[in-house]
Amino acid sequence: MNEAVAGATQRVGRYRWVIVGLLFAATAINYVDRQMIGVLKPTLAAEMHWSETDYANIVFWFQAAYAIGYLGFGRLVDAIGARLGYTVAIIIWTIAHVAHGGVHSVTQFAFARFGLGVGESGNFPAGIKAVAEWFPQKERAFAIGLFNAGANVGAIITPLLVPWLTIQYGWRFAFIATGIFGVVWLAAWLIFYRRPQEHPRVGAAELAYIQQDPADPVTPIGWRRLIAVRECWAFAIGKFCIDPIWWFFLFWLPGYLGERYGLDLISFGPPLVAIYLLSDLGSVAGGWLSGRLMKAGHSVNAARKLTMLVCAAAVTPVFFAQSIDNLWVAVLVIGIATAAHQAFSANLYTLPSDMFPRAAVGSVVGIGGTAGAIGGMLMAKYAGYILDSIGSYAPLFAVAGSAYFIALLAIHLLSPRLAQVKVPE
Repeated sequence: MNEAVAGATQRVGRYRWVIVGLLFAATAINYVDRQMIGVLKPTLAAEMHWSETDYANIVFWFQAAYAIGYLGFGRLVDAIGARLGYTVAIIIWTIAHVAHGGVHSVTQFAFARFGLGVGESGNFPAGIKAVAEWFPQKERAFAIGLFNAGANVGAIITPLLVPWLTIQYGWRFAFIATGIFGVVWLAAWLIFYRRPQEHPRVGAAELAYIQQDPADPVTPIGWRRLIAVRECWAFAIGKFCIDPIWWFFLFWLPGYLGERYGLDLISFGPPLVAIYLLSDLGSVAGGWLSGRLMKAGHSVNAARKLTMLVCAAAVTPVFFAQSIDNLWVAVLVIGIATAAHQAFSANLYTLPSDMFPRAAVGSVVGIGGTAGAIGGMLMAKYAGYILDSIGSYAPLFAVAGSAYFIALLAIHLLSPRLAQVKVPE
């Protein structure tokens, strides 16, 4: 009897990891819906006669909506909480995703992508808010790394599932069929998610563990007060620098592999899967490494920044990706770069919860996400111009190879100690 009670207590004491599982699944669905246009780019471009600039403009409008929505969802999530905020987000993005199956022009595609961008922008503000509610500071980077790994699982599923659906039933049906994932996830979210202090599956011991950090204010903090703080800009500039690189990999990598190595809708699947498997490992490893450094006695400041420095160095070889003739060597170099991005990103995403009170986390993440999306808009325009004018990916890989050092330098200059912020009145 005592063993049964002890076992039950242990299971309840780990319920916060169930929440990470839900966040992981949502992020995987988010990236399936997001990446489908990249995987289908050759098919859609051939059928609808897109130029690189047309494609870049479609991506641009997704990014524009993402920028607007990220800022709005950050504020919304702080006001109504992660449970309702995530619900609103996935309803919007699932409807917009399914709508892709009915479009017939570049303009209509841009409208559908705009709706998708608005909804998908709620994923990370709500997810980071949920982690801040459910995890103490020392576990947040690892928890964020785990749920952020869902992005790579989504990116792995997409080139395996979508080409098969497209060949069997057509690309329009592929958009409709994958919309089912969002509906199923929403039902699970509404059933299983509550704040820890309201959840019947969370015992007193786990609640005390979750709430071990010093209490902070719960009154929402306005954007005007947040943007006056240097640490907010540290996060925002970091996102502005690195997010466009991930968007570049996500939206242009399938086309690059097809053009550079003669791959088609089916054959570029295995290389993409390999790249995103490496990314998945990077996402988890980045969170694990900074947490390990903290347990070894390093400060939060040293642990986060040392991890990000290692990641920035690991991305650098991608500068030479265009000149690599062997497909699988290129896959290794690009895969290490994407893994390092995810590890860097997992640590960058922890900075708002490291430095700001919980009441401000969603808003700061929203401001940073908007900055990242604006960077993505600029990257989309730059990629379209470069590819239509000179037809080489080399300048794009050069930007990717240098962005992370610039991001880390900006973060360090604006927040040398990653100290707790006192938001001005």
